[in-house]
Amino acid sequence: MRYHNITKDDMLNGDGLRVVLWVAGCTHHCKDCQNPITWDVNGGLEFGENEKQEIFDELAKSYISGITFSGGDPLHPANRQPVCELAKEIKAKFPAKTIWLYSGFEWESVKDWEIVNYIDVMVDGRFVAELLDPQLYWKGSSNQRVIDVPATLKSGQVVLHA
Repeated sequence: MRYHNITKDDMLNGDGLRVVLWVAGCTHHCKDCQNPITWDVNGGLEFGENEKQEIFDELAKSYISGITFSGGDPLHPANRQPVCELAKEIKAKFPAKTIWLYSGFEWESVKDWEIVNYIDVMVDGRFVAELLDPQLYWKGSSNQRVIDVPATLKSGQVVLHA
């Protein structure tokens, strides 16, 4: 897996102060995407043990609420397994921290993937420039959903994060 940045003390990509891992690789190519530099799956830097330790060091801080996976798309085929493994490890090591994931894929196409067992909130769907609404929390366009993943898995129907 490759990545472009690890943001610390982020307040824009989920509840509370967060660490954000911006992965490389996206095939959605949404019009007016805020991060087109992250589309190239071969862009950025190789994610390794040092980067993982950097994330763990941040998550160990009591005031950090959790991690957000963004990009690019964390569910791009090149990212799915490494992001899943990292999310699983984070959930085991930091069970009180929340895991958010932004993806252009819709919930209905990923709901049976292993990774959903380790994430708390998924912002799904492609960004649609014509549906841009700066008043929305944690998403860019009105077609996207901020999904409470554990509640959705339990009920079998999409439950939106409050």
